[in-house]
Amino acid sequence: MSQQQYPQPPQPGQGGPQGGWGTPPQPAKKSRGKFIGFGCLGVVALFILIGAIGAATGGGDDKTDDKAGSTASSAPAAAAPKKKDTAKDTEPAAPKTAPVRITAKKAAFAKTILAESGDYTSVAITITNNGDGKLSVNPLYFAITDSAGTKHTAELGVDDEQIATVDLAPGENVSGTVTGKGAFTPKYVTYTENLIGDPVRADVS
Repeated sequence: MSQQQYPQPPQPGQGGPQGGWGTPPQPAKKSRGKFIGFGCLGVVALFILIGAIGAATGGGDDKTDDKAGSTASSAPAAAAPKKKDTAKDTEPAAPKTAPVRITAKKAAFAKTILAESGDYTSVAITITNNGDGKLSVNPLYFAITDSAGTKHTAELGVDDEQIATVDLAPGENVSGTVTGKGAFTPKYVTYTENLIGDPVRADVS
């Protein structure tokens, strides 16, 4: 009796009829690959979008900084304040020489025959012409003020050392006495050229 032969089932990995045993259909793998591809593209696109936003923001700041820097550099530098010459500022100004200089001090009265009875007070004077023109000197141009504030006019010819009547050239000086009537303490002497000029005062030492 002959044995009946049955068809052998296909081995795994071998192709079989459609709908039979075999490997899973390929379309399923293709769908998964497409999904993974789209996912990677989305991540790359997201990174590109973030980079573009960062570049736009950073670029704006750089432009602002560049503009501020160019504005600051284009502005002219402020001039440095001049340094004061402290040595010059601290030096006292040289006193201006007065056109008339007078010194006065107490002097003993030297009586002449023209002096009347009574007391007299004399002051020794030295007057110097520091001006550019002549200076007229006369005993009548002087007056003595005492410590009580009383003014005494000059008495002519009563003191033997009376100051002379003279015109002084620039740089010249003359000395003599000016005498007032009475006994008093002289405080200062006043000289007024021609009795109409500006008075010059000298304290009595």
